[in-house]
Amino acid sequence: MVRHLERQSVQSCILRSVGYDDAMKNLEIEFHSGLLYQYSGVPTKVYNDLMSSSAVGKYFSDKVRSRFRAKQIPV
Repeated sequence: MVRHLERQSVQSCILRSVGYDDAMKNLEIEFHSGLLYQYSGVPTKVYNDLMSSSAVGKYFSDKVRSRFRAKQIPV
């Protein structure tokens, strides 16, 4: 069973909120569509860069989406 992470809202056209578990290196992304995905093996630097990016959705699409293993998790 996947536990949900505490997420922060972000300003993005495609992303609603982002959470991160530093110990497990899991990044949780909630999309405006309502879908929720967890990406595994994401370094802390990638999470920090994502959250500080002026274009969060673009950073996610360029640096996270196709680079890390993802699984959809039930809402």
